[in-house]
Amino acid sequence: MSAAFTQVADSIGTDSATQPVDPLLQASRHADFQANAAMAMAKALKKNPREIATAVIEAVAANELIDQLEIAGPGFINITLAPGALGGLLAEQRADALLGFVPPSQQTIVIDYSAPNVAKEMHVGHLRSTIIGDACVRLLEWQGHNVIRRNHLGDWGTPFGMLIEHLLDMGETEATQELSQGDLNGFYRAARQKFADSEEFQTRARNRVVSLQSGDVETLRLWKLLIEQSQKYFMQVYAQLEVRLDGSEFVGESAYNDELAPTLEALRSLGLIQTSDGAECLFPPGFTNRDNEPLPLIVRKRDGGYGYAATDLAALRQRTQTLNADRLLYVVGSPQSQHLEMVYEAGRMAGWLQAPATAEHIAFGSVLGSDGKMFKSRTGDTVRLSDLVNEAIDRAAATIEAKNPELSAEERVEVAQMVGIGAVKYADLSSERTRDYVFDFDRMLALEGNTAPYMQYAYARVQSIVRRAMASHGIDAPQIDQAPMIIVDEAEKLLAMQLLRFADVVEDVSDSLLFHRLATYLFDLATAYSGFYNSCPVVDAPDAETRLSRLALCRLTARTLATGLSLLGIRAPEKM
Repeated sequence: MSAAFTQVADSIGTDSATQPVDPLLQASRHADFQANAAMAMAKALKKNPREIATAVIEAVAANELIDQLEIAGPGFINITLAPGALGGLLAEQRADALLGFVPPSQQTIVIDYSAPNVAKEMHVGHLRSTIIGDACVRLLEWQGHNVIRRNHLGDWGTPFGMLIEHLLDMGETEATQELSQGDLNGFYRAARQKFADSEEFQTRARNRVVSLQSGDVETLRLWKLLIEQSQKYFMQVYAQLEVRLDGSEFVGESAYNDELAPTLEALRSLGLIQTSDGAECLFPPGFTNRDNEPLPLIVRKRDGGYGYAATDLAALRQRTQTLNADRLLYVVGSPQSQHLEMVYEAGRMAGWLQAPATAEHIAFGSVLGSDGKMFKSRTGDTVRLSDLVNEAIDRAAATIEAKNPELSAEERVEVAQMVGIGAVKYADLSSERTRDYVFDFDRMLALEGNTAPYMQYAYARVQSIVRRAMASHGIDAPQIDQAPMIIVDEAEKLLAMQLLRFADVVEDVSDSLLFHRLATYLFDLATAYSGFYNSCPVVDAPDAETRLSRLALCRLTARTLATGLSLLGIRAPEKM
């Protein structure tokens, strides 16, 4: 139906590159399904909706799955499927490793995300980039793309002068021990305080920056020590959050130092560099300041130093020219939008970012507290990411213990971890990423509503029903997975329709990387399953054929829920 609607939109509209049209299918009491898209199309194209519906029906190719199409009311299209068609479609989806999703041509995709700073603890401000970036990785790897992860660490610059001097003052052994215990904030604050209080320390710190930038061997050794200890701490947080980043993907600002001068020279040779107030700049078209003057992208500052723009341009150049990336994704907060767009435009001006290669800002909003302000601890400090995750797991453990006394202590620990981490991730990913959202433990850990625990419970419930039916009727998994799916009851049709939407939803999210659409789909699927279970007995089905068919629906639902959750980085417990 989507192809027919799109064909009609192309033929009537003026734009020959119309995007695929969603037929807006829903269950109907008058047929198997009803397509409602003609109404919206008619308004957009200024046509009569019944004329649109008529054209769509004429455009539908002969299809053995469809028995009848008819127009109802102002322009609805009622669809009656051929007997057994719905069950046949579900059987095809069940047999497919990707549940009906057709993988696109493989691309090389570089994803830039997380990006904490060396010698600083990861806090709630790193939550969204890390979780959204991990979901991007999981989704695109699942589709077969060559995904290159880049954790763009802040590991260079003037603060390292004071950090190295503070390390020397403490003594290497004591400093290493403090850093290894994860007290990066304490170490950083102490260094800052010294710098504020002592002119002698300031002088040493500035001299140490010069030594670092000039490649002094001992200074570089101490700098690497700070990085190594910080990375060990970061890896602990990533393991705690169950994200896929590892040490090989730490590629900090320092990794591009040797490319800064060649990048500037390449831009200069293309005639793109202009001098403005002593700085060497590039002026991407279309960007102006408040006075409507051209806005510069400063590549080299007037003091001869290189700024963030130079590093970002060197990284873009390396990713497109050396890694041969087809798609660059920058999972960075919304405030960086203008800077990134200027960098992308500079890359296009230089010829480094050329179609069909693309660069996309995967922007996201902030995490807020219940007061609508930036999320802080009770003392007003920024919330450490590890503390936030631990609290979620502890709260989940209390709920699991109260509601699941039959689980062993070991099982409760495992489930609490799945639920706690899943709740934090789902609360983030189920919100439209470009908007701010309020962090609320009670809401995100609720067993009802659009939450991870509800979804995880739905999965565990399906698995429990299947296990019970298999045990009481002597059925094994191969029997269920080979059984025909006979869709008769209205609740079965609603569940089947949701299951068949999976591939389309994944395709949409692959393009938009708006993960709340996948979360909404999973919630709709879990809700449809609940309606099916309440209306259609499974264990006590009226006959063996119906029982196997409904068990097959249960198994496909569980698999789809687990797959969808895994693409969000969330595990589904077998018992809950």
